[in-house]
Amino acid sequence: MSNPNEDVIKVLNNLIEYSKDGQKGFKESADDVKNPQLKAFFVQREVECGQAAAELQAEVRHLGGDPETSTSFSGDLHRGWLNLKAVFTGKDEEAVLNTVEEGEDHALKAYKDAREKLVKLNVPAAANALTLVDKQLQGVQRNHDQVKALRNAARARS
Repeated sequence: MSNPNEDVIKVLNNLIEYSKDGQKGFKESADDVKNPQLKAFFVQREVECGQAAAELQAEVRHLGGDPETSTSFSGDLHRGWLNLKAVFTGKDEEAVLNTVEEGEDHALKAYKDAREKLVKLNVPAAANALTLVDKQLQGVQRNHDQVKALRNAARARS
């Protein structure tokens, strides 16, 4: 017997992977910078991504599904490429912020796509999920904008 909420669960599980990717990316970024304010910013975002993943996992369970618990394969590949690139370009503040902004671009797109899919599904289970995704989308947009502003400031200093 299939779960009638299967399509909603699939959308949410995809976002869990993106949230886990963000959590891991912010942690690695915090490890890479020396600036205490930037390190604290990344640590806070790491915590928020973990909370977002937990909220999504709870909703998947509520819908009768098995929540994703890991990062995405594409996110792992992306971080591996960026770590290799950093060996050659260094891990200065601007480079780290460029990397984080790129990750936030992907997360923003994923959340917007998920929102669109949930609207198109137009099933009762999608209503709560849509409310949650809309709330988290605001956080992703805020992260993106803050990272971009920090990156622009770092560029101006160099």
